[in-house]
Amino acid sequence: MAAPVNVQAALDLAGQGINAQSFRFGVTTMESDKYICVKDTGADGAPQVVVIDMHNGNNVTKRPMKAEATLMNPAENIMALKAVAEGQTGQFVQVFNLDTKAKLGVYQSPENIVFWKWVTTRILAFVTQTDVYHWNLDVANSTPEKMFTRAGKLAEAGSQIISYATNAAMTWCLLTGISTQDQGKTIDGNMQLYSVEKKQQQLLEGHAGSFGNLRVTDDGIVAGLFAFSERKVGTQQTKLHIMDISKATPFKIAVEVPMPTEAPGDFAVALHLSEKHGVVYMVTKAGFLLLFDVATGTMLLRSRVSQESIFISTYSQKTGGCLFINRSGKVMSAAVNEQTMVGYIMNQLVQLPNRQEIAFTLARRFSMAGADELFQQEFARRFASGDYKGAATIAGQCKSGMLRTPQIIQQFKSVQAPPGQTSPILHYFSTLLEYGKLNAQESVELCQPVVQQGRRELVEKWLKEDKLECTEQLGDIVRPMDTKFALSIYIRAAVHDKVIQCFVENGQIDQVVAYAKKVGYQADYTQLLQNMVLSNPEGATNFAKALVEGKDGHPLIDLNAVVKIFMDQNKLQETTSILLEALKANRPDQAALQTQLLAMNLQQAPKVAEAILQMNLFTHYDRSYIGQLCEKAGLMQWAMEHYTDAASLKRVMLHAHTMTPEFLINYFSKLAPETALECLHDLMRHNRQNLNVAVQISIKYHGAIGAMKIVEMFESFGSNEGVFYFLGAILSSSTDPDVHFSYIKAASRCGNMQEVERVCRESSCYNPVAVKDFLKEAKLPDPRPLIYVCDLHDHVNELTEYLYKNSLMKYIEVYVVKVNPVKCPQVVGSLIDLDCSEDFIKNLLQNVRAACPIEPLVAEVEKRNRLRVLLPWLEARVSEGNQDPHLHNAMAMILIDTNRDPETFLKNNAFYDSATVGKYCEDRDPHLAYTAYKRAWGSCDEALVDVTNRNGLFRLQARYLVERQSPELWELVLQSDNKHRRNVIDQVVSTALPECSNADEVSATVKAFISADLPNELIELLEKIVLHKSADFSKNKNLQNLLILTAIKADKTRVMDYINRLDNYDGSEIAKIALGEPYCLFEEAFLIYKKANLNSEAMEVLLTNIESIERAQEYAARCNESRVWYKLGRAQLEHGNVPEAIDSYLKAEDAADYAEVIRRAKIEDNYDELVKYLTMARNKAKDQLIDTELVYSYAKADRLGDMEEFMSGTNTANVQAVGDRLFDEGIYKAAKSLFQSISNNAKLAACHVHLGEYPQAVEAAKKANNPKVWKDVNTACIKAEQFKCAEIAAMNIVVHPDHLEEVTSQYEASGNFEELIALLESALGNERAHVGMFTELAILYAKYKPAKLMDFVKLNTQKLNIPKLVQACERHYLWSEAVFLLTHYDEFDQAASMMMAHSPTAFSHDQFLMVMQKVANAEIYYRALSFYVDENPMQVNALLNTVASKVDHARVVAQMRKADQLPLILPYMKSIQQHNIAAVNDAINDVYTDGEQFEELRQSIAEFDNFDQIALAQRLEKHELMEMRRIAALVYQKNKRYKQSIELSKQDMVYKDAMETACESGNTELAESLLKFFVENGHKECFAACLYTCYDLITPDVALELAWRNGLTDYCMPYLIQVMREFTGRVNALDKKTTKKEEEEEKNKSASNDYVPDYMVPNMMMPGLGQLAIGGPQHMPQPGFGQPGMMPQAQNPMMMMTPGHF
Repeated sequence: MAAPVNVQAALDLAGQGINAQSFRFGVTTMESDKYICVKDTGADGAPQVVVIDMHNGNNVTKRPMKAEATLMNPAENIMALKAVAEGQTGQFVQVFNLDTKAKLGVYQSPENIVFWKWVTTRILAFVTQTDVYHWNLDVANSTPEKMFTRAGKLAEAGSQIISYATNAAMTWCLLTGISTQDQGKTIDGNMQLYSVEKKQQQLLEGHAGSFGNLRVTDDGIVAGLFAFSERKVGTQQTKLHIMDISKATPFKIAVEVPMPTEAPGDFAVALHLSEKHGVVYMVTKAGFLLLFDVATGTMLLRSRVSQESIFISTYSQKTGGCLFINRSGKVMSAAVNEQTMVGYIMNQLVQLPNRQEIAFTLARRFSMAGADELFQQEFARRFASGDYKGAATIAGQCKSGMLRTPQIIQQFKSVQAPPGQTSPILHYFSTLLEYGKLNAQESVELCQPVVQQGRRELVEKWLKEDKLECTEQLGDIVRPMDTKFALSIYIRAAVHDKVIQCFVENGQIDQVVAYAKKVGYQADYTQLLQNMVLSNPEGATNFAKALVEGKDGHPLIDLNAVVKIFMDQNKLQETTSILLEALKANRPDQAALQTQLLAMNLQQAPKVAEAILQMNLFTHYDRSYIGQLCEKAGLMQWAMEHYTDAASLKRVMLHAHTMTPEFLINYFSKLAPETALECLHDLMRHNRQNLNVAVQISIKYHGAIGAMKIVEMFESFGSNEGVFYFLGAILSSSTDPDVHFSYIKAASRCGNMQEVERVCRESSCYNPVAVKDFLKEAKLPDPRPLIYVCDLHDHVNELTEYLYKNSLMKYIEVYVVKVNPVKCPQVVGSLIDLDCSEDFIKNLLQNVRAACPIEPLVAEVEKRNRLRVLLPWLEARVSEGNQDPHLHNAMAMILIDTNRDPETFLKNNAFYDSATVGKYCEDRDPHLAYTAYKRAWGSCDEALVDVTNRNGLFRLQARYLVERQSPELWELVLQSDNKHRRNVIDQVVSTALPECSNADEVSATVKAFISADLPNELIELLEKIVLHKSADFSKNKNLQNLLILTAIKADKTRVMDYINRLDNYDGSEIAKIALGEPYCLFEEAFLIYKKANLNSEAMEVLLTNIESIERAQEYAARCNESRVWYKLGRAQLEHGNVPEAIDSYLKAEDAADYAEVIRRAKIEDNYDELVKYLTMARNKAKDQLIDTELVYSYAKADRLGDMEEFMSGTNTANVQAVGDRLFDEGIYKAAKSLFQSISNNAKLAACHVHLGEYPQAVEAAKKANNPKVWKDVNTACIKAEQFKCAEIAAMNIVVHPDHLEEVTSQYEASGNFEELIALLESALGNERAHVGMFTELAILYAKYKPAKLMDFVKLNTQKLNIPKLVQACERHYLWSEAVFLLTHYDEFDQAASMMMAHSPTAFSHDQFLMVMQKVANAEIYYRALSFYVDENPMQVNALLNTVASKVDHARVVAQMRKADQLPLILPYMKSIQQHNIAAVNDAINDVYTDGEQFEELRQSIAEFDNFDQIALAQRLEKHELMEMRRIAALVYQKNKRYKQSIELSKQDMVYKDAMETACESGNTELAESLLKFFVENGHKECFAACLYTCYDLITPDVALELAWRNGLTDYCMPYLIQVMREFTGRVNALDKKTTKKEEEEEKNKSASNDYVPDYMVPNMMMPGLGQLAIGGPQHMPQPGFGQPGMMPQAQNPMMMMTPGHF
């Protein structure tokens, strides 16, 4: 069975990244089931607020917030902040709406706010040290209003406020706080209940309270309840009080709340009244959830829902339950399971005598499931008693609907109201209206008479209040009275067709589409639209638009149908409007309609068509067809827009003069490039005046057509102007070289030299070679275009050659002086190559002066080995102060080559490039190269190293390296693959470094050696500097450190010598390195520490690295330092030398390691030494552990006097924990002393028990008053056979239901059942006696004294746990008692089964029948039937009559048939045969058949036809009795097996049955066959009777033929007379219908072939006579003969025929 309360985890705050330290009261707040707010610290240590929205998928929001506390609004995203303002007393509060970013209020409190809470969504309550305030934030700029002053214990400083609440009307307030008088051992609760209206208060003792509005009576009155848990100070007894403080009802209850035995001191942290479920939730600190019925205070559930303590809880409006948070951050929810709670109370809480009342009350008042049977019983009881109002109330309260059926309505309607009173059916409906909404059947039944009476206002009221379930049937009932009401009902019932009918009836046409669109309904809109077009074209247009728009893009009507409807009425304007609206989506599938729209308007309204085309709405219509219509309508521009074939375009292009240039220009954008080019050809060919338009078109669309194609087109017409204007317009945007080249050619041909020069100068897109060649060939008089081309594209040499060869020397000078002096070096180089005179070149350079770039000029001239040509120009530049490196490089090269004191120049000149000049000097003089490279000081280091290496200049290189101090350069030189490294090192060590006096240079050199990993060379170097040099560097600390460290790494044997010889090094750091991996120079490190007087570190080396305790002890004694003794003591402790370690700690007077010392001493059992150490530690550290372990050590050392003396003084020892440890270790005497000192009576009692002091144990247990203690004492006393003490203890246990079984088990296990029975018998007189005690005593009677059981059960039935007792009775074979219990427990199924299973002792016929009336399991009925057949067959019909309404009759019959006992239950079967059940009918018929009871069988078959008739007939047709065979024939007849029935009747010569069967069959063939049978067998009378009986089936021709051939004409004559009479009557009837044609008939009487009667007999013969000539020749008509069965009513064939006896 599912749990009655759903408890589940809602959220894990720890999983949201919130610190565990934040899960405590005041830091984590939860004002409702919507928000949880936590004041937390972020990962960066910054304060933040975490808000979890539980209504939004547990969405987490984190905000940085420095406020002291935060509180979220219970319903809205509003946060209240509380903080301390600097420089002010008290605290200030701010309230913000986080959605709107609005500040709702600010308040500065003069006092500290110790508690705050939202009591409504707009009222914030404050609790200060003295008062309680309410702050209404709905009032702008308001301040908190004082409500009342804290009083009693709540006014004391030691009280902590934990809760504040108000009722919904804000007329009552409850303030709750806790305090302690014994340092937290017990928590006292105090509450202050304050009446706002009366200004009075009441002080209560308790921990939690709550307000709520609930129904506690059945009169519908809502009571304003106040509930609180009460616990008096000094006791552990808790009571729950619930009372109506609104005085609406005289309701007040108080019940005792049993707290769990594992947490007797537990108390409530929250109390919640569930207005949804009518229960009280109590959440305790220890994690228990208790559930109470609010009407009776009965505890329904107690369950532990959290192993961690709970510190906050709130009510959940959504579930009607509660939420709570424990110390681990788990958020959990608890709510009543509406589907199982009633069943749980009924089936599980058997110890509650009023459980049925509680369950039924909850089901009635709070709509819980599971009480349908109770509702049905109560309804039947009240209805039977005439309380129709009460019965209707029960029906309304039953939410399952089982009492809201048509049968119930009919039941109320069937009752007649007494005169002057309201009818029951009106009671029923009025009551149901009070409880909610009527169902469909009830709504119809109620509204029918109301509509008949015209009570319109009632229907309107019920519809507005949503009291009726709307259905089509209800709408049809209301529609004649008011269409609007019917429309409302139809809409709610989704009867779409009738909704639309109502809209149309009301003229709300626009609502039709809106409604259909909303619900997705397709109505017959075509007919509606056709009717509207004739009467209201405008309305029809709007209606059609709405229909076409449809729902979600799906039209409600075919657009083609709409167009047809409107165009049939020639509504072009309306059609156009509709199509424009419908086709605005411009979909491809609407192409035909787009074409139709444009075509209609082009043919009838071209202006409208043009406007539509201008709107450019459509793109999918037939463009060719529309283009033709445009051309016919004279809209040439639009025609061109729609044509795509070249022929049509060319044709329309002839009308270009009617088109605007803008159109033509824009139109060409739509043409394919080839077509556009053809059209341009046509424009130019047709009219040369179109040049301007052609140029504009070309300019705009040259990108698509191709610029060069357009140029070719213009050139084909010899239009250079066209090319010039066209290309001039696109030149700036084109990068095509051909375009630019063509433009240059066109400009030159047009004589526009300025454009030629401009393009050559400014353009960068043309092909310079082609343009250059063109200009050279053109030989323009002005070479400036060529100069610009060659200059821009670096064809200077060709330009120089062209100008030089054409004697244009002036333009050469103009070019280098004015155009581009930068190109002067190239010009000079070309002139040198052309053997130009040096004077011209020098003159040219002098004119250019400093504008000529030096570097390329020098390069060009040097390349040709003519540098000296530049000397005058270079000297002139130097004299001008030019500092260009290239200038000075050239001067240096000239001086080097001419050997004019180059070294001085290289040393003194600051402007040349060292790299260039050095390179130049390398092959000429390496010393000059060194000088040049050294001058660069860094930029040419590699070159310097290379030149010195190649030329053996290692001394110079070594000096440079030392002076340079470059790590990179040192790294380069000291690389292992440098074959010159050794030479350089030797020069450094022997020459360069000894000459050095600069400490930085020495340091840089040493670092370089270190970086190069040259330890041996470094040692050599350092020894020379530190040990063998002057005092400049011998005392250098860094060098000494380096020397020692290098030796540590490279040569450990030298380390000790260096340590002894040197004294200015960093000892602590070097020692650390020496200790580390991979050196492990422990002795050297110890010597360093010792030499540096670092005794603590030296001791650490001895202990950790050298691991010599003996040397450490000697060293500690020599140093005698506290820190050294401490380290020694810790090491000794780690090695397990506890006494020595404690001695060292005492010498060190250091208690830092007291926890480890305690642990080790306890392991080694050194408690005497530990006492000394802890005595010292108490003076050094204040820790509860020290005092606690000292007490424990006293006890372990058996120094109880010292322990008691210590306990009498001031201490912080955890006496409880020590006592528990001693108790667990069996040191009961010491534990007893400790427990006495702290008044722990529970443990004290246990100690007395172990010491054999049983009376003292009982006294201690009385003081403890704890069930667990009583159990322990009881168990010990039983074992010691101290039964008097055991009984005292047991009396205090058995009153607790949870522990009763343990007590009984203890007694029974020891065989003391007599004492146990006496105990329980005496305990029943206790006022706290409960169901469990009665039950256990009854079980004991069942086990040991069964004779007493039945009397005891009868006296105490309501006080027993019947299921448990029944099990006990079954175990001990007490079947009568078990049956008695089961019947009183309403377990009738089980009782019946038990009576059958144990019939010798448990069965009683009358009792069994009573039980069977209430059995629910149908299988038991059939088992009981078998049981009765076997053991009580004469009473089986009595049993079946008792359960007849509950059994499957077919199954009963099948069971009895299988048992071959059908005759035994014949009375029962006859009583139920009225239900016409096939199995029953078969069984009865079988019984009748077997008993040859043919009359009863015939009656059964006649009255009940539901059986296997064919099988019965087949069985009976072979029966020896003729009556049985007649019945078989009858059955065949009923099943239309007429032939078999007739044959069977003929065999038995029962001809009457045969004739009746033939007549019944309606088969002419069977009737004629039977007639022939009679003729063949000579049964003349039967022949006549058969003609009479089968008159309608036998044809006259067959009858006459048989009679004539067999001499039976007299027997056939009555039949013939009747046939002729009917035929004559038919003809007469036809004559009356043809009176208008009488004259015509008279004229044509002689012509019989012309007569055509209304009714023509086939083949113009008498019916059935065949080809016989009785009626005359075949061609003669026989008017007047009708068909059989047309005999007039006045004649009866019986008067003319008397069948013979047969």
